[in-house]
Amino acid sequence: MNLDLPRRELDRYKSASQRARVGTEAWGAANFFCPSCDSPKLDSAPRGAAAIDYLCPRCAQCFQLKSQSRPFGSRIVDSAYSEMLRAILASRTPNLYVMHYDLAAWSVRTIILIPHFAFAPSAIERRRPLAPTARRAGWVGCNILLSQIPADARIPIVDAGSARPAAAVRADFQRLRPLENLEAEARGWTLDVLNAVRSLGKQEFSLSELCGREDALAKLHPANHNVRPKIRQQLQILRDMGLLEFLSPGRYRLG
Repeated sequence: MNLDLPRRELDRYKSASQRARVGTEAWGAANFFCPSCDSPKLDSAPRGAAAIDYLCPRCAQCFQLKSQSRPFGSRIVDSAYSEMLRAILASRTPNLYVMHYDLAAWSVRTIILIPHFAFAPSAIERRRPLAPTARRAGWVGCNILLSQIPADARIPIVDAGSARPAAAVRADFQRLRPLENLEAEARGWTLDVLNAVRSLGKQEFSLSELCGREDALAKLHPANHNVRPKIRQQLQILRDMGLLEFLSPGRYRLG
């Protein structure tokens, strides 16, 4: 994987943001592979395809690229809030590549992949409506909250200027693949509980420790008034998926 961004034919773009968009998208077309199957390349999506930049020619998975010259923070600016929420609940979100590039060196520094089945409503933050004086007055956008996406689902492709093997990326993707079979609402609970487990910062943990996150989970799911039983249910689902290991009554280990 060549981490240098392309420079050819970028001089015709006057805007730095245009040059960055064209350069990063061209880099993706030349270097991205499909994490879902064994395709070594992705095709650029037809011009005008909404929220889709690449398509896998073998398995038809859809991908979107968001790139920035700043290191990743806790939020990634995304599209309309209502559209993103509907896409999550209808399981229509594309797989998302998030790229940080070095503007001075014009090279890729970091890329993470968030699988399409790893988005929960809790990971989407509603932004304030645009001011009445704005061209799109009242429009409401959203942010993707990286901290609300479990670390398992932030799959590194390039880390600090070093590319990971495709086999390792595909193994990480397939490990999470059972999430794809869950209904969107149930998947949201599973992802939120997995994120709560990760927030403990421990390889082994107890049910009582995880229940210390009960209030936070209740805020994410205010319509559910039986949070503790739901936590137990999700631990069983995560265990069946192989993401957790049952050690003894009330004790677990991350898989």
